[in-house]
Amino acid sequence: MRNAFGLMCACVISAAVIAVMWLWTSSPRADVAAPQTVAARKAEPLLVAAAKPVPPREDVEVTAALSAKPAAPVPAKSTCANPDALGVSRVVVVDTTGGPGFGFQQFKQLDFLADKEVVLTFDDGPWPTTPSVLKTLAEECTKAVFFPIGKHSTYHPEILKQVAAAGHTVGSHTWSHAHLDSKKLSEAQVKEEIEKGFSAIKLALGANPAPFFRFPALQHNPASVDYLGSRNIAMFSCDVDSFDYKSKDAAQIINTVMTKLDKQGKGIILMHDLQKHTAEALPTLLRRLKAGGYKVVQMKAKASLETLAEYDAGLIKDMKLPAVASRPVGSVVQTVTD
Repeated sequence: MRNAFGLMCACVISAAVIAVMWLWTSSPRADVAAPQTVAARKAEPLLVAAAKPVPPREDVEVTAALSAKPAAPVPAKSTCANPDALGVSRVVVVDTTGGPGFGFQQFKQLDFLADKEVVLTFDDGPWPTTPSVLKTLAEECTKAVFFPIGKHSTYHPEILKQVAAAGHTVGSHTWSHAHLDSKKLSEAQVKEEIEKGFSAIKLALGANPAPFFRFPALQHNPASVDYLGSRNIAMFSCDVDSFDYKSKDAAQIINTVMTKLDKQGKGIILMHDLQKHTAEALPTLLRRLKAGGYKVVQMKAKASLETLAEYDAGLIKDMKLPAVASRPVGSVVQTVTD
């Protein structure tokens, strides 16, 4: 009995000793420091520069934009007094690098017009009939491309200024309307017809014209095409020739244009602003275009043409004009009494 009791006491004491030793080894020791963690550095706020507001461009229509929130629709500004005007359906900007050609009568590479779209173009001005053409275009709130002759531009610079001031595109139609495919013209003479024409138009406008060019009688040869390409000047033919210079009256012009257009469905229309019958036909012709569901596309150049200084200077010398900038009229002619 004693032996059993003693054995039990020994077991209890051993268990107590073992428990004490286990607690001692598993508890944190005061002389051993706990491992320290390094706190992450507080992130610095990102510096965001205040965005500078970009003023809207009046000459560019924004058709779509990405935005976090849909912007409220802004009504388009209309300066047209005619609610039923033909107007301009869209504006295209032309990159003239390499001298692209337009008008399927001769250049068939670039088909940019959709069905029922037209481009209005006028050759051979400026002339005393041109203001009548401008008046009709303004009444219909529409735009065209003008290809003036250099000589005519020196005769009527004030009229050519009206063309540009009305927002139309101004190209060139040579200096004297010479046919550039003629074997009588040397390479130098062809170059002069082209460059002197552009210089004369620049002189009349007081600004560089668009690098748009139309060959007289739509006649060209490889050499003249190559030269215009080297100058990054776009070449224009047409799709619909009005033959207004052959027409006996305004009605014939309207009939010719609409018959061809209805057959083709679209195209660049060639007319002449120095033709009296064309000026007379234009109001009805534009109404017919509107009634037929046709829409006008305005063509502009991505950049203006830099004329060549030698031809600018030569023209001024030939015309015996001062080589300095022209003075404003008010500083030359003043009214002293009414």
